[in-house]
Amino acid sequence: MSDFMRLEHVTRTFGGGALSTKPPIVAVDDVSLSINEDEPKITTIAGESGSGKTTLARLLMGTITPSFGSMYYRGKDFTKLSRKDSWNFKQEVQSIYQDPFGSYNPFYKVDHVLETPINRFKLATSRQAKNTMIEDALAMVGLQPGDTLGRFPHQLSGGQRQRVMVARALLIKPRLILADEPVSMVDASLRATILDSIRRLNREIGISVVYITHDLTTALQISDNILVMYRGSVVESGAVERVILEPKHPYTQLLIESIPQPDPDNKWGDEPPSARFEDFDTMFGCKFADRCPHVMEMCADEHPPQFHLEQHRQAQCYLYRDEADVMEDPDLATIFQDRRAELNV
Repeated sequence: MSDFMRLEHVTRTFGGGALSTKPPIVAVDDVSLSINEDEPKITTIAGESGSGKTTLARLLMGTITPSFGSMYYRGKDFTKLSRKDSWNFKQEVQSIYQDPFGSYNPFYKVDHVLETPINRFKLATSRQAKNTMIEDALAMVGLQPGDTLGRFPHQLSGGQRQRVMVARALLIKPRLILADEPVSMVDASLRATILDSIRRLNREIGISVVYITHDLTTALQISDNILVMYRGSVVESGAVERVILEPKHPYTQLLIESIPQPDPDNKWGDEPPSARFEDFDTMFGCKFADRCPHVMEMCADEHPPQFHLEQHRQAQCYLYRDEADVMEDPDLATIFQDRRAELNV
Protein backbone atom coordinates (compact mmCIF):
# COMPACT_ATOMS: atom_id res chain seq x y z
CA MET A 1 0.00 0.00 0.00
CA SER A 2 1.10 3.57 -0.64
CA ASP A 3 -0.06 6.80 0.91
CA PHE A 4 -1.08 9.30 -1.73
CA MET A 5 -1.23 11.99 0.96
CA ARG A 6 -0.30 11.85 4.62
CA LEU A 7 -0.63 14.37 7.44
CA GLU A 8 1.37 13.72 10.60
CA HIS A 9 0.44 15.65 13.75
CA VAL A 10 -0.49 18.71 11.71
CA THR A 11 -1.43 21.96 13.44
CA ARG A 12 -2.52 25.13 11.68
CA THR A 13 -2.77 28.46 13.48
CA PHE A 14 -3.85 31.92 12.36
CA GLY A 15 -2.82 35.24 13.87
CA GLY A 16 -0.66 35.71 16.91
CA GLY A 17 3.04 36.41 16.54
CA ALA A 18 5.44 38.88 18.08
CA LEU A 19 3.53 41.95 16.89
CA SER A 20 0.09 40.73 17.99
CA THR A 21 -1.52 41.31 21.37
CA LYS A 22 -3.83 38.31 20.91
CA PRO A 23 -2.92 34.63 21.04
CA PRO A 24 -3.06 32.67 17.78
CA ILE A 25 -6.24 30.88 16.77
CA VAL A 26 -5.69 27.13 16.50
CA ALA A 27 -7.89 26.04 13.59
CA VAL A 28 -6.46 22.51 13.24
CA ASP A 29 -4.83 20.89 16.26
CA ASP A 30 -2.55 17.84 16.01
CA VAL A 31 -4.41 16.00 13.24
CA SER A 32 -3.04 12.90 11.50
CA LEU A 33 -4.64 11.54 8.34
CA SER A 34 -3.60 9.32 5.46
CA ILE A 35 -5.21 8.80 2.06
CA ASN A 36 -4.32 5.51 0.46
CA GLU A 37 -4.07 5.35 -3.31
CA ASP A 38 -4.40 1.59 -3.61
CA GLU A 39 -7.69 1.45 -1.68
CA PRO A 40 -9.64 4.59 -2.63
CA LYS A 41 -12.31 5.38 -0.06
CA ILE A 42 -14.73 8.16 0.82
CA THR A 43 -13.68 9.81 4.08
CA THR A 44 -16.00 12.27 5.79
CA ILE A 45 -14.75 15.16 7.91
CA ALA A 46 -17.70 16.18 10.07
CA GLY A 47 -18.35 18.81 12.70
CA GLU A 48 -20.22 22.00 13.44
CA SER A 49 -19.22 25.43 12.12
CA GLY A 50 -15.81 26.46 13.43
CA SER A 51 -14.67 22.90 14.07
CA GLY A 52 -11.74 23.20 11.64
CA LYS A 53 -12.99 20.90 8.90
CA THR A 54 -12.68 23.47 6.10
CA THR A 55 -9.19 24.48 7.26
CA LEU A 56 -8.21 20.81 7.12
CA ALA A 57 -9.58 20.69 3.57
CA ARG A 58 -7.48 23.72 2.63
CA LEU A 59 -4.43 21.92 3.95
CA LEU A 60 -5.24 18.91 1.79
CA MET A 61 -5.77 21.23 -1.19
CA GLY A 62 -2.36 22.77 -0.65
CA THR A 63 -3.69 26.33 -0.46
CA ILE A 64 -2.19 26.64 3.03
CA THR A 65 0.65 24.79 4.75
CA PRO A 66 0.93 23.47 8.31
CA SER A 67 2.21 25.71 11.09
CA PHE A 68 3.50 22.59 12.82
CA GLY A 69 3.72 18.94 11.85
CA SER A 70 4.42 17.33 8.48
CA MET A 71 2.46 16.92 5.27
CA TYR A 72 3.51 14.55 2.49
CA TYR A 73 2.46 14.09 -1.13
CA ARG A 74 3.54 10.76 -2.60
CA GLY A 75 6.11 10.45 0.17
CA LYS A 76 7.62 13.90 -0.44
CA ASP A 77 7.56 16.79 2.03
CA PHE A 78 4.85 19.10 0.75
CA THR A 79 6.85 22.24 1.60
CA LYS A 80 9.75 21.05 -0.58
CA LEU A 81 8.01 19.92 -3.75
CA SER A 82 9.67 20.55 -7.07
CA ARG A 83 7.89 22.57 -9.75
CA LYS A 84 6.94 19.36 -11.56
CA ASP A 85 5.61 17.72 -8.41
CA SER A 86 3.57 20.84 -7.60
CA TRP A 87 2.05 20.75 -11.09
CA ASN A 88 1.19 17.06 -10.73
CA PHE A 89 -0.36 17.77 -7.33
CA LYS A 90 -2.65 20.43 -8.82
CA GLN A 91 -3.85 17.93 -11.40
CA GLU A 92 -4.30 15.02 -9.02
CA VAL A 93 -6.18 16.92 -6.30
CA GLN A 94 -9.41 18.65 -7.29
CA SER A 95 -12.21 20.29 -5.33
CA ILE A 96 -15.98 20.75 -5.42
CA TYR A 97 -17.14 23.76 -3.44
CA GLN A 98 -20.25 24.58 -1.46
CA ASP A 99 -21.74 27.33 -3.64
CA PRO A 100 -22.36 26.04 -7.19
CA PHE A 101 -23.14 29.53 -8.52
CA GLY A 102 -20.08 31.21 -6.99
CA SER A 103 -17.84 28.83 -8.94
CA TYR A 104 -18.90 30.35 -12.26
CA ASN A 105 -18.20 33.56 -14.12
CA PRO A 106 -21.70 34.74 -15.07
CA PHE A 107 -20.37 36.26 -18.32
CA TYR A 108 -19.17 32.88 -19.64
CA LYS A 109 -21.20 29.90 -20.70
CA VAL A 110 -20.81 26.75 -18.61
CA ASP A 111 -18.67 25.28 -21.40
CA HIS A 112 -15.88 27.55 -20.16
CA VAL A 113 -15.42 25.77 -16.81
CA LEU A 114 -15.18 22.43 -18.63
CA GLU A 115 -12.82 23.53 -21.38
CA THR A 116 -10.41 25.44 -19.10
CA PRO A 117 -8.92 22.43 -17.26
CA ILE A 118 -8.60 20.47 -20.52
CA ASN A 119 -6.65 23.34 -22.07
CA ARG A 120 -4.59 24.04 -18.96
CA PHE A 121 -3.41 20.47 -18.50
CA LYS A 122 -3.30 19.73 -22.25
CA LEU A 123 -5.60 16.73 -21.91
CA ALA A 124 -6.89 16.67 -25.51
CA THR A 125 -5.07 16.82 -28.83
CA SER A 126 -8.04 17.92 -30.93
CA ARG A 127 -11.36 19.70 -30.71
CA GLN A 128 -13.19 16.42 -31.29
CA ALA A 129 -11.29 14.74 -28.44
CA LYS A 130 -12.12 17.66 -26.16
CA ASN A 131 -15.82 17.46 -27.00
CA THR A 132 -15.86 13.72 -26.38
CA MET A 133 -14.21 14.15 -22.98
CA ILE A 134 -16.75 16.79 -21.95
CA GLU A 135 -19.74 14.75 -23.13
CA ASP A 136 -18.51 11.62 -21.34
CA ALA A 137 -17.94 13.56 -18.10
CA LEU A 138 -21.42 15.10 -18.23
CA ALA A 139 -23.00 11.71 -18.89
CA MET A 140 -21.14 10.30 -15.89
CA VAL A 141 -22.93 12.77 -13.59
CA GLY A 142 -26.32 12.32 -15.22
CA LEU A 143 -26.45 15.41 -17.47
CA GLN A 144 -27.37 15.58 -21.15
CA PRO A 145 -24.80 17.62 -23.14
CA GLY A 146 -27.54 19.07 -25.35
CA ASP A 147 -29.41 20.40 -22.32
CA THR A 148 -26.30 21.73 -20.58
CA LEU A 149 -23.71 23.09 -22.99
CA GLY A 150 -24.18 26.50 -24.57
CA ARG A 151 -26.05 27.85 -21.55
CA PHE A 152 -25.12 30.52 -19.05
CA PRO A 153 -24.92 29.58 -15.35
CA HIS A 154 -28.17 31.33 -14.45
CA GLN A 155 -29.99 29.19 -17.04
CA LEU A 156 -29.20 26.01 -15.10
CA SER A 157 -30.62 24.88 -11.77
CA GLY A 158 -28.45 24.72 -8.67
CA GLY A 159 -28.30 20.94 -8.94
CA GLN A 160 -27.23 21.12 -12.59
CA ARG A 161 -24.53 23.67 -11.82
CA GLN A 162 -23.16 21.50 -9.02
CA ARG A 163 -23.12 18.40 -11.22
CA VAL A 164 -21.23 20.35 -13.88
CA MET A 165 -18.57 21.07 -11.23
CA VAL A 166 -18.41 17.36 -10.42
CA ALA A 167 -17.93 16.70 -14.14
CA ARG A 168 -15.19 19.33 -14.25
CA ALA A 169 -13.30 17.57 -11.47
CA LEU A 170 -13.77 14.24 -13.25
CA LEU A 171 -12.30 15.58 -16.52
CA ILE A 172 -8.83 15.95 -14.99
CA LYS A 173 -8.84 12.34 -13.77
CA PRO A 174 -7.67 13.22 -10.26
CA ARG A 175 -6.64 10.80 -7.54
CA LEU A 176 -8.42 12.82 -4.85
CA ILE A 177 -11.53 15.01 -4.83
CA LEU A 178 -12.26 17.33 -1.91
CA ALA A 179 -16.00 17.97 -1.67
CA ASP A 180 -16.68 20.83 0.75
CA GLU A 181 -20.39 20.83 1.67
CA PRO A 182 -21.33 20.07 -1.97
CA VAL A 183 -25.06 19.59 -1.31
CA SER A 184 -25.76 22.14 1.41
CA MET A 185 -27.08 24.76 -1.05
CA VAL A 186 -29.21 22.58 -3.31
CA ASP A 187 -32.74 21.25 -2.86
CA ALA A 188 -33.21 18.09 -0.84
CA SER A 189 -34.59 16.35 -3.93
CA LEU A 190 -31.24 16.82 -5.72
CA ARG A 191 -28.91 15.87 -2.87
CA ALA A 192 -29.19 12.15 -3.43
CA THR A 193 -28.42 12.60 -7.14
CA ILE A 194 -25.28 14.65 -6.53
CA LEU A 195 -24.08 12.36 -3.76
CA ASP A 196 -24.65 9.36 -6.00
CA SER A 197 -22.49 11.02 -8.66
CA ILE A 198 -19.69 11.46 -6.14
CA ARG A 199 -20.05 7.89 -4.94
CA ARG A 200 -19.82 6.61 -8.53
CA LEU A 201 -16.53 8.45 -9.00
CA ASN A 202 -15.18 6.51 -6.06
CA ARG A 203 -16.70 3.09 -6.78
CA GLU A 204 -16.39 2.97 -10.58
CA ILE A 205 -13.31 5.09 -11.32
CA GLY A 206 -11.34 4.63 -8.10
CA ILE A 207 -11.07 8.27 -7.01
CA SER A 208 -10.56 8.93 -3.30
CA VAL A 209 -12.98 11.49 -1.86
CA VAL A 210 -12.79 13.67 1.23
CA TYR A 211 -16.36 14.73 1.96
CA ILE A 212 -16.76 17.69 4.32
CA THR A 213 -20.13 18.13 5.96
CA HIS A 214 -22.12 18.83 9.10
CA ASP A 215 -24.85 16.45 7.93
CA LEU A 216 -24.24 13.03 9.44
CA THR A 217 -27.10 11.49 7.47
CA THR A 218 -25.38 12.09 4.13
CA ALA A 219 -22.07 11.02 5.67
CA LEU A 220 -23.62 7.66 6.55
CA GLN A 221 -25.11 7.48 3.07
CA ILE A 222 -21.88 7.60 1.05
CA SER A 223 -18.83 7.35 3.33
CA ASP A 224 -16.51 4.53 4.35
CA ASN A 225 -14.73 6.33 7.21
CA ILE A 226 -15.38 9.45 9.26
CA LEU A 227 -13.42 11.94 11.34
CA VAL A 228 -15.49 13.98 13.79
CA MET A 229 -13.87 17.33 14.61
CA TYR A 230 -14.42 19.72 17.49
CA ARG A 231 -12.50 22.99 17.90
CA GLY A 232 -9.70 21.80 15.62
CA SER A 233 -9.25 18.32 17.10
CA VAL A 234 -10.39 14.94 15.83
CA VAL A 235 -12.44 13.69 18.78
CA GLU A 236 -13.56 10.42 17.18
CA SER A 237 -12.74 8.48 14.03
CA GLY A 238 -13.40 5.11 12.48
CA ALA A 239 -15.73 3.25 10.12
CA VAL A 240 -18.72 5.50 9.45
CA GLU A 241 -21.43 3.06 10.53
CA ARG A 242 -19.63 2.24 13.78
CA VAL A 243 -19.07 5.89 14.65
CA ILE A 244 -22.54 7.18 13.76
CA LEU A 245 -24.64 4.25 14.93
CA GLU A 246 -22.54 3.57 18.03
CA PRO A 247 -20.99 6.97 18.93
CA LYS A 248 -18.44 6.88 21.74
CA HIS A 249 -17.33 10.47 22.24
CA PRO A 250 -19.84 12.73 24.05
CA TYR A 251 -19.59 15.32 21.27
CA THR A 252 -20.44 12.74 18.59
CA GLN A 253 -23.36 11.63 20.73
CA LEU A 254 -24.50 15.24 20.97
CA LEU A 255 -24.38 15.59 17.17
CA ILE A 256 -26.47 12.44 16.79
CA GLU A 257 -29.00 13.64 19.36
CA SER A 258 -29.39 16.93 17.47
CA ILE A 259 -30.95 15.11 14.50
CA PRO A 260 -34.74 15.67 14.62
CA GLN A 261 -36.64 12.54 15.55
CA PRO A 262 -40.31 11.74 14.79
CA ASP A 263 -41.17 11.74 18.48
CA PRO A 264 -43.36 14.55 19.90
CA ASP A 265 -42.15 13.77 23.42
CA ASN A 266 -38.54 14.33 22.46
CA LYS A 267 -37.69 18.06 22.64
CA TRP A 268 -35.27 18.66 19.81
CA GLY A 269 -32.47 21.13 20.43
CA ASP A 270 -32.15 20.61 24.19
CA GLU A 271 -28.49 20.18 25.01
CA PRO A 272 -27.76 17.74 27.85
CA PRO A 273 -26.67 19.44 31.07
CA SER A 274 -22.96 19.34 31.88
CA ALA A 275 -21.34 19.05 35.27
CA ARG A 276 -19.43 22.31 35.00
CA PHE A 277 -16.71 23.17 37.49
CA GLU A 278 -16.18 26.70 38.74
CA ASP A 279 -13.76 28.65 36.52
CA PHE A 280 -13.19 25.58 34.35
CA ASP A 281 -10.47 26.37 31.78
CA THR A 282 -10.26 24.21 28.65
CA MET A 283 -6.94 25.68 27.54
CA PHE A 284 -4.97 22.81 29.08
CA GLY A 285 -7.69 20.21 29.51
CA CYS A 286 -10.37 18.72 27.28
CA LYS A 287 -11.84 21.22 24.81
CA PHE A 288 -15.29 19.74 25.16
CA ALA A 289 -15.32 19.76 28.96
CA ASP A 290 -17.53 22.84 29.34
CA ARG A 291 -20.29 21.13 27.32
CA CYS A 292 -19.77 17.53 28.35
CA PRO A 293 -22.33 15.74 30.54
CA HIS A 294 -19.60 13.30 31.68
CA VAL A 295 -16.91 15.81 32.62
CA MET A 296 -14.50 14.67 35.37
CA GLU A 297 -11.78 16.32 37.45
CA MET A 298 -9.03 14.82 35.27
CA CYS A 299 -10.51 16.57 32.22
CA ALA A 300 -9.18 19.88 33.59
CA ASP A 301 -5.59 18.71 33.95
CA GLU A 302 -4.53 17.50 30.52
CA HIS A 303 -5.91 17.22 27.02
CA PRO A 304 -7.03 13.59 26.52
CA PRO A 305 -5.10 11.44 24.01
CA GLN A 306 -6.63 9.29 21.31
CA PHE A 307 -7.75 6.03 22.88
CA HIS A 308 -7.82 3.05 20.52
CA LEU A 309 -11.11 1.29 21.12
CA GLU A 310 -10.79 -1.29 18.35
CA GLN A 311 -9.12 -1.61 14.96
CA HIS A 312 -9.27 1.76 13.15
CA ARG A 313 -11.55 3.18 15.86
CA GLN A 314 -10.43 6.00 18.17
CA ALA A 315 -11.99 8.40 20.64
CA GLN A 316 -10.36 11.34 22.39
CA CYS A 317 -12.04 10.97 25.77
CA TYR A 318 -11.00 9.86 29.26
CA LEU A 319 -14.15 7.77 29.49
CA TYR A 320 -12.17 5.11 27.61
CA ARG A 321 -8.93 5.25 29.56
CA ASP A 322 -9.69 1.69 30.71
CA GLU A 323 -11.09 0.73 27.26
CA ALA A 324 -14.59 0.42 28.73
CA ASP A 325 -17.52 -0.12 26.39
CA VAL A 326 -20.68 1.99 26.37
CA MET A 327 -24.25 0.99 25.81
CA GLU A 328 -25.48 1.03 22.22
CA ASP A 329 -28.55 3.04 21.37
CA PRO A 330 -30.86 0.72 19.39
CA ASP A 331 -32.96 3.66 18.18
CA LEU A 332 -30.14 5.28 16.20
CA ALA A 333 -30.31 2.79 13.32
CA THR A 334 -34.07 3.39 12.98
CA ILE A 335 -33.58 7.17 12.91
CA PHE A 336 -31.04 6.98 10.10
CA GLN A 337 -33.10 4.51 8.12
CA ASP A 338 -36.00 6.98 8.21
CA ARG A 339 -33.72 9.84 7.09
CA ARG A 340 -32.29 7.72 4.28
CA ALA A 341 -35.82 6.96 3.11
CA GLU A 342 -36.53 10.71 2.96
CA LEU A 343 -33.57 11.07 0.58
CA ASN A 344 -34.90 8.18 -1.55
CA VAL A 345 -31.67 6.25 -1.08
